[in-house]
Parts: sequence; C-alpha cells; structure tokens
Amino acid sequence: MIKMIATDIDGTILAWGKDFSPRVKSCINKLTQLGIKVVLVTGRMHASAIHAAKDLNLNTPIISYQGGLIKDINGKTLYNKNLGSDYAKDVIKWARSNGIHINLYIDDKLYVENDNKIIKYYVDGKYIDYTVCSFDDLEIKNVNKILAIDLDDAQKVSGWVEELKQKYPELYIVKSTPYYCEIGSPEAKKSLGVEFLADMWGFKKEEILTIGDQDNDIDLIEAGGIGVAMANGTDGIKRVANYITDSVENDGFVKAVEKFVL
Repeated sequence: MIKMIATDIDGTILAWGKDFSPRVKSCINKLTQLGIKVVLVTGRMHASAIHAAKDLNLNTPIISYQGGLIKDINGKTLYNKNLGSDYAKDVIKWARSNGIHINLYIDDKLYVENDNKIIKYYVDGKYIDYTVCSFDDLEIKNVNKILAIDLDDAQKVSGWVEELKQKYPELYIVKSTPYYCEIGSPEAKKSLGVEFLADMWGFKKEEILTIGDQDNDIDLIEAGGIGVAMANGTDGIKRVANYITDSVENDGFVKAVEKFVL
C-alpha cells in the first residue's frame, strides 16, 4: 500500500507557464483526504516551492534545492546540506572566467551579478525576488546551491556538467533541465530528502511512489518502491523507471496515481 508520494514540480505536476490543472489539484486533495503524504521534491528554492505547496493545500514538509533543504510548512528547518564555501568560490571563479551566468543561492535568497534576460526568464511565474550585486560584496557561506544557465545551447550545458563532474567528483552536479546545470552538496539529493522523511514517518521503500521528468529526478524515482517517469521526461529517467506515464500536459501524474494508488 502506498503511504507517500514524492513528486517533482516543474514538468511533472506543473507545465511550464501554466497553473496547476484542476485534475492535479483534485487528485492531490483526494490523496490528502486518504491520509497519503504528498511531498513536493524540487530543485526550486524553498521561497518559491512554498507557494506551490499552498496552492495545492499541502501541509507536508517541502524538499527543495534538489534535496539540500527540507522545511516544514511553518518554515522550521528539518534538514540542511549546503555547498561548501570554498567550492562555491571556485565555481564562481569558473563561471566568471567562462562568461557563464550563475544564480547564487544563500540562505534561501537569490543573487545574480547581471540583470539580464536569463534571470528574468528564470523567475517568471515563480514568486521569486532576486538581488543584483557583485558576489565580491557577499559573504559566501550558507550556499544552498549554484545554478549555471544557458538558455540557447543545451549541448554547452551538458559540457559544463561533464567538466564540473571531472573537476569536483565529490559534489552533486546534474542537469535539471536541458539548460540548467545544478551544483550542490553531495548530500543535496532528492533521494536523500525522501529517505529522511520516510525514516521520520516510518515508511518503507515499497510504500513510496516517486515521480519526475528530468535527470535530476533519476535518484528520486529510484528512491521509491514504484518509480514513475513522465512521457515528457528524459531518456535517462525513462531507462530507470518502473513505469512511464503520460505527459505533464495530459496529467500524467494523475494517471499514475489512479493506476498505482487510487
């Protein structure tokens, strides 16, 4: 029996540029009424994810920053694994030397050095404020993660991932969309966040359904007894999934829940 559903947000239960569909909202409401824990597991910052949780009337803890931060609905921190300051400073130097735009997240606040089209695209519809400043003016500590972005060249982003993995094999570096390269603590993984809450609630792996669409969701869906990939997902996540559901536009989340849970 499934007691917990851990779901990614963007591309899984929410299509880009849209609101949550009535079917997704109704499905999650039904799960909540049945006492099934529905947990949002996202690369988003907590300050953004909390809006999604409230829109869905969820009161479960939120796993944000790829698993680097877990806060309950009232803002109490349950789990926090930051990117080391020395690593963060190195990545900032790497980005500057290569002319790469990065988002820097410190204490759940977003900083950028240039107010450009990239950051405007990134924050669109996500309820996010950001500060434009030189990173030299900031104290580089309590770094939730760094996100490197190129909106035009997915191959370039893949190259960054491989380059940084070779340079920092001890860190967690992954593509979260074709255009986003995430750099975080090795303990900032979606799977570890799911395991933390499962242990807290006393759930076994086989009592958990996990669902996602991107390569940063691969370890998420491997953390569940039933791991579901979206039809709009990457080839990598489809290869490891137990089941491939419909696309986010066609409410694939709802269809998976109806098949395995309801």
